[in-house]
Amino acid sequence: MSLTEQQKKQLRGLGHKLKPVIMVGNNGLTKALLDEFDRSLAHHELLKIKLTVGDREVRDQAIEALREHGHAELVQRVGNVALLFRKRKKNSAFESL
Repeated sequence: MSLTEQQKKQLRGLGHKLKPVIMVGNNGLTKALLDEFDRSLAHHELLKIKLTVGDREVRDQAIEALREHGHAELVQRVGNVALLFRKRKKNSAFESL
């Protein structure tokens, strides 16, 4: 699923008020963190993630790994925070997307 710029703009607006649900620290992407990420993404659809790992390159690699693992779309990345989206197949809160 590829989001259009208009859809990303709408999701950025909705994600602005969200607090980070997942926080990736020095331990990186552990199995427990990935399991919680899957559950949270299935429940919320739109997730804000805070990463406090290494430099920009390491953060980008972690975001990409999360994106691929969760089959999600990267909506926005600002500093240490990423906004990811994966639409539910049923009962999505984002039916218009």
